[in-house]
Amino acid sequence: MKAAIGLLELKNVVKGIQVADSMLKAANVELIFAQPLCPGKYVVMVSGDVGAVQSAVRTGKSIGQEAVVDEFVLPNIHPNVFPAISGCSEIKTLNALGVIESYSVASAIIAADAAVKAAAVQLIEVRLARGMGGKSVVLLTGDVGAVTAAIRTGSEVIKDSGFLVDQIVIAAPHKNLRAAIM
Repeated sequence: MKAAIGLLELKNVVKGIQVADSMLKAANVELIFAQPLCPGKYVVMVSGDVGAVQSAVRTGKSIGQEAVVDEFVLPNIHPNVFPAISGCSEIKTLNALGVIESYSVASAIIAADAAVKAAAVQLIEVRLARGMGGKSVVLLTGDVGAVTAAIRTGSEVIKDSGFLVDQIVIAAPHKNLRAAIM
C-alpha cells in the first residue's frame, strides 16, 4: 500500500472531473477512484507518497475553490478502511454495534480511520453518500467497551468540522437488525 491517500469532495460533477485531471497531472499519484455520488457530488481519491498526495490535493483545492466540500490527506491509513469502503469486509459475528453518520465522504473516512486505530473493533462498512443525500455512515462492531471508545474517537475527530450528524452505540443489536446490517 502507498504511504498516503488524499481525497477531495466537490459540489458538482464537472468541477470534480476537472479537479481529478489536475490532481493526476500535478503529482506522481495513483487514482483510487473518481466518481459521482449523491446528490450530484464528485469524489476523487488518490494514493502515493505523502508529498505527492499533498501536492495533488493542494492543486485540486486550488482548481476546485468554492466547489470543494471537504478534503483530507491521510498518511498511513488503517488497512481495514479500504475493504469497508468497498463493502468487502468479512464480519462473521455482530457484537456491539457502533454507527457514525456524517455530512461528507471525507469526514466518514477520517472517522473510520480514527475509530479503527483507537480500539480493537472491526469495520463493517463505510457507506459513501450513495442513496443517502450526500451523507456517509461508518458501521463497526466489537465488544461494548471497544466500540464505545472507537465511536467516541471517530466522532471527536470530525466534530469540530461541523460534519458530524450523529453517533450511537448499541450494546446488543436485535437479531433482525443484525441480519439487515450484515
